[in-house]
Amino acid sequence: MASIFGFRSRDPARDRQTDVSRLDRLAKLLDQIAAEVEAEKNGLENRYRTQATNAAFLVEAMENGAGSTSRSAEVGELTRSILNCERRIAALARQNELMKDLRHSLDAIFDESAQPSSTTKPGFAKPAAGTG
Repeated sequence: MASIFGFRSRDPARDRQTDVSRLDRLAKLLDQIAAEVEAEKNGLENRYRTQATNAAFLVEAMENGAGSTSRSAEVGELTRSILNCERRIAALARQNELMKDLRHSLDAIFDESAQPSSTTKPGFAKPAAGTG
């Protein structure tokens, strides 16, 4: 479009295409980060269960008289490790919620900027199973 001042604006369809491309890249990045957080959380939860089981058996052995001073130190170390796991799992859960919120916000931003004449929403990258 030209005006008397010589200013030309870009075609709105081109602007929309640029926006869709940019938002799609962002959606893919958010999904990738969410998958990384979920994988770390799952791995940590598995190790946590193993440590909790080991600690329970160790405490039981100590209660049955099979414990020694070194076993007591092992229990202390397992306890610290379990508490660290719990803190990290909680942090990862918060990160996962943040990724979901950001992804939801991204979808909302796109919906708000959608042109009324457009009847189809472009397909942003969809979250992988279990991450969205």
